[in-house]
Amino acid sequence: MAKFQYVAVDGNGKERKGVIEANDDKEATNQLKQQGLFPTSVVLAGGAQKKAGAGQAGAAKGGAGFLFGSPKIASKDLCTMTRQMATLLEAGLPLVRALRTLERQAKGSVPAVNTVCKGLADAVEAGATFSEALANFPRSFNKLYVSMVRAGEASGAMEIVLVRLAEFMEKAQRIAGKVKSAMVYPIAVLTIAMAITAGLMVFVIPKFAKMFEEMLPGETLPGITTFVIAASAALKDNVIGFVIGLAVGIFIFKLILKTKPGAYAFDFVAMKLPPFNGLIIKNISARFCRTLGTLMGSGVAVLQALQIVKDTSGNELVARAIQDVHDAVKEGEGMTRPLEKSRVFPLMLCSMVEVGEETGALPDMLNRVAGVYEEEVDRAVEGMTALIEPVMICFLAVVVGGIVIALFAPMVKMIDKLGG
Repeated sequence: MAKFQYVAVDGNGKERKGVIEANDDKEATNQLKQQGLFPTSVVLAGGAQKKAGAGQAGAAKGGAGFLFGSPKIASKDLCTMTRQMATLLEAGLPLVRALRTLERQAKGSVPAVNTVCKGLADAVEAGATFSEALANFPRSFNKLYVSMVRAGEASGAMEIVLVRLAEFMEKAQRIAGKVKSAMVYPIAVLTIAMAITAGLMVFVIPKFAKMFEEMLPGETLPGITTFVIAASAALKDNVIGFVIGLAVGIFIFKLILKTKPGAYAFDFVAMKLPPFNGLIIKNISARFCRTLGTLMGSGVAVLQALQIVKDTSGNELVARAIQDVHDAVKEGEGMTRPLEKSRVFPLMLCSMVEVGEETGALPDMLNRVAGVYEEEVDRAVEGMTALIEPVMICFLAVVVGGIVIALFAPMVKMIDKLGG
């Protein structure tokens, strides 16, 4: 039997180091798990192992080159990587070996995963815990990810936590994908409509205006025709200024959205205006319940979980509401009253949270409510997609049809004049 040096985390979240005898590293890992430890590194004694200095120093060594320019793993790749990591750990592989396996597998195909896994493995070998190593790659692993892994280290259930993380990310990606797909059609139609309108206004209408001047001198044109010709002339004479003004307007709008008051105002209006407000509220409710339920179910303390949900909400209105809930819970209150007071979340959600608090099964209740709202988001997206198509067709008909009517109304006079 050979001797293996190990670094592991016990049930209290404390790091343990030592030497264990086993036939191979897999057997050593299983022995440590039977002792209630979660191994983060298992290597042959005297082999290529970490130098002195662990914890934060090890994390810094493993990720020093990436703190200010760390690669970003795409959401889909991160989900796949997390699932594969859970599978490898369930199979009994030590953490470092699992990371090295993923590193080799991603070489040449997914450079970001390859680079990050190498950095993680180096950091863990240098003495850092897995969560400390993950924190060195903030562009790939957000606070939610790091906190859940830290909870998994403390509980010794890393595989379960990683599976939950993968499921959480898969559901979040599915919902986000459906919402985005619902927005693609109206945006595409609006873009095409604007392009067609701009082309008519700049190139076609001026020719008609010249023809009307020659064929109908001194005649009073219909109001709609006069308006369209005036708008065309203004656009054609100031097209550069219009483009610059549009670009500056978009830039200023984005700057305003980066400020908290601006983001709050935009989110407030978005959650009040139909037809998208219902979809937005359901999506926010699903995300809140799924994130909080996943965190609490993985062993993250409720105050820390609320803070993470707030930081990852992506909505200033929701963030302020969650901050109020956090402050209330910190003072010893329940979550239900501040949730109702915020008027951001539906009453059904608040009622189910109250039931969860009373029964002591809040994480399970939150995940059930998340499932309900995710189904409602699916139905809302399907309904909105079906509604948007005829609305956009009518919009195009009004815009293009209005221009056509404006151009052909004077032509009736021209025909009558030529016929007379």
